[in-house]
Amino acid sequence: MRRTLSYLTAATLTLAGLTATSAPASAAPADRQQAYAAAADEFGVPESVLLGVSYLESRWDVNAGRPSTSGGFGPMHLTDAAGLRTSSLTHDGAADDPRGDESRPLPAPPATAPDPAPPAAALQTLDAAADLTGAAKETLRTDPTTNIRGGAALLAAYQQALGETSADPAAWYGAVARYSGADTTEAATAFADEVYATIQDGAARTTDDGQAVRLEGRSVAPQRAQVDRLGLRKAGRPDGLECPVTVACEWIPAPYEQYGATPGAYGNHDLSERPERQKIEYIVIHDTEGSYATTLNLVQDPTYVSWHYTLRSVDGHIAQHVKSKDVAWHAGNWDVNARSIGLEHEGFAADGSWYTEAMYRSSAKLVRYLAKRFDIPLNRQHILGHDTVPGTTAATVRGMHWDPGPYWDWSHYFDLLGAPLWSTGTALTGLVQIDPDYATNQPAFTGCVTAGVLCTPHGSSALVLRTAPSPDAPLLTDLGLHPDGSPSTMHISDHGARASAGQTFALAGRDGDWTAIWYLGQKGWFHNPRSAPTANWQLGLVAVPKQGKETIPVYGRAYPEAAAYPAGVPVQAISPLQYTLSAGQRYAVGAVLPGQYYRATTFAGTSPGDWTVIQGSKTYVEIQFGQRVAFVDKADVDLRLSIGG
Repeated sequence: MRRTLSYLTAATLTLAGLTATSAPASAAPADRQQAYAAAADEFGVPESVLLGVSYLESRWDVNAGRPSTSGGFGPMHLTDAAGLRTSSLTHDGAADDPRGDESRPLPAPPATAPDPAPPAAALQTLDAAADLTGAAKETLRTDPTTNIRGGAALLAAYQQALGETSADPAAWYGAVARYSGADTTEAATAFADEVYATIQDGAARTTDDGQAVRLEGRSVAPQRAQVDRLGLRKAGRPDGLECPVTVACEWIPAPYEQYGATPGAYGNHDLSERPERQKIEYIVIHDTEGSYATTLNLVQDPTYVSWHYTLRSVDGHIAQHVKSKDVAWHAGNWDVNARSIGLEHEGFAADGSWYTEAMYRSSAKLVRYLAKRFDIPLNRQHILGHDTVPGTTAATVRGMHWDPGPYWDWSHYFDLLGAPLWSTGTALTGLVQIDPDYATNQPAFTGCVTAGVLCTPHGSSALVLRTAPSPDAPLLTDLGLHPDGSPSTMHISDHGARASAGQTFALAGRDGDWTAIWYLGQKGWFHNPRSAPTANWQLGLVAVPKQGKETIPVYGRAYPEAAAYPAGVPVQAISPLQYTLSAGQRYAVGAVLPGQYYRATTFAGTSPGDWTVIQGSKTYVEIQFGQRVAFVDKADVDLRLSIGG
């Protein structure tokens, strides 16, 4: 018979923390499914609730004992936010310009310091779980069975605090909502609704350490009114908020202010009227390289830069900062900024931290909403990582950011977007879409913590490209990152020889278990055995140099020709990158774009030509050229069906 909440009668529970007298743990179950069943029985938690919460936190993965991007450990995501490190890889470099527009001075360094406040008790659940179970914190971090016990103990304590005694899963809604760590009623409700949707639908998968876990779907009518008893603030939902109704979202505006004596001294975004003024082509996925609180401080600094949305890791909560009609300064490329919406996800690209399922799900809902509203295709040519945005000129390529990094699970993300990475062709149709198994694909990256030292093994979306069909062959060379012509490296930020899940490339050759793609003007080989493929086949368009052209230039932005600029408006140079596309090579086509330049250089649009889109007759073709996309002049290429070589 299931044990009940009497286990926790010795506990005292307040919103600030939890304490309890622990009972001795039973022998460790033989497998993960049994671990959930045993913990549910020990603490009187419905097994479906325990499995549902764990799935929304981690998809039942253990992540090698590494913390999530919000400092959560193990399948139950027990949080230790006080131990989170900080980073300055994104939007913080003194020499970087997230606007990517050399027509005006660099923005000022941020005046806002990182938030020094300690994390809320809701983000320190590891401490509470240790008190409740008597287990050591390190064991809770690294041992899955102990971690599951800790999560069950927390849920039971939250249920007791609500005064609930029912074993019916429907009566655990308030405890589940509190488990989210959310600070608003809306965010806690959205988290709990996702858990109960998972319970309704069921789930089954093999975890990252090879454990088969299943949650049988069942109909539950949760008692949603319980969330009102948690005492959380209500964020509200003002008119004009651009978020789907199925996510928790609030308006925290980025300032549009003049802070200096000159018309160009303003921040931290530009006004526009998109899509009427200019079509929105892209959604750019970033990570914050800092905590959610720090990120909110930065985006509210008028002397800093901006992005449209920030997503919180612990519960998937969303804050909107800039209206989609306006241009945020986020991607390091003004042309891409002017045509895109930027989403910052709380996280770190380099240290192997993992992104929570709650954040993946709310992000996917937001992207689906935006893509439908602005007619943006759901593919990697239009849903870009920041690491996919090209440099503006040859001089800026090396300084471009590389978030969200190789640990973002693109394949799973596109599943959530409702656009899975399915094959649309065969080995004869000429295009290759990268799609390794995330959990088992663990490249030997280095430098996550210390230069030259191997990163903790972790699933990855990235495949490594070599100069020949051999694991001993050198990596490809990226002249933008290695101008001396030396090969790329396995350092975590060196993406000069990587292809990422969902990216589509033109087939360049096959040799046994190896496949070659055209990449930065070279043939890049990756291991693709028929028994365990790491890519699928596609059919589509490719760009090839027009007959008679030995090489053609490649660009980082799609700007119009000089004749298109009106008098008084400085012409923006059409400056090629350091790469070329040679005859005989083929590159997958992503989009065909008009050459445009959105002129916005002064506060209130007082400079000649400001707040206008300058467009001429030049047209560009977006291609998947390397890890980043690039543009070629449509007049230089022919577009052909990929089949037939």
